[in-house]
Amino acid sequence: MTGQASLGRVDHLLLLGAHCDDIAIGCGGTVLQLCRANPGLQVSAVVLCGGGTAREAEERMALAALCAKAELDVMVLDLPDGRVPAHWTRAKDALEALRLRCDPDLILAPAPHDAHQDHRTLAKLVPTVFRAHQALGYEILKWDGDLAQPNLYVSLPETVLADKLDILHRHYGSQRGRTWFDDEAFRGLARVRGVQSGDRYAEAFHAPKLSLRVGAS
Repeated sequence: MTGQASLGRVDHLLLLGAHCDDIAIGCGGTVLQLCRANPGLQVSAVVLCGGGTAREAEERMALAALCAKAELDVMVLDLPDGRVPAHWTRAKDALEALRLRCDPDLILAPAPHDAHQDHRTLAKLVPTVFRAHQALGYEILKWDGDLAQPNLYVSLPETVLADKLDILHRHYGSQRGRTWFDDEAFRGLARVRGVQSGDRYAEAFHAPKLSLRVGAS
């Protein structure tokens, strides 16, 4: 039997990605549902790579579609793709500066075990800056075969999954033609996670630490 719970009130959501499209692929359905359930939600998004390129424009359009009706602030840095570990200080400084103006209720970021060095570096930086915040690590299907068994699932109604797939294909034209960028791959992983969580479709996350409060705050 799968235990189910509702996510508490979220007023400020922080989205972190190493590359343009990481957020949409890893947690796009969850973001869609949070923004639709909380009109006026404050959303901050930081992406480490792709700044000043055509991919930044793709990312801004995709995040605007995912976060419709939210108060969205997006920052895309220009760290070199595949070289984030060598630019650890710049990534760390960007997160530290963000922390001074951002106190999120929930953080969605890459999972710490991710095989991609850029994803993994960002994931390991998150708890060094946002030490007392709830962070969930999303997963991205890739050639490396690094999928691990998650411990938290977010149900995706079929209409939400369809909207996520539409946003991916509509806004990330630069990724069309890649072997992993297709409906079959995205829908297949969502179906597997749905089976595991007792739903038709789901997105899955890795929660290193969860705190529960019982009763009124």
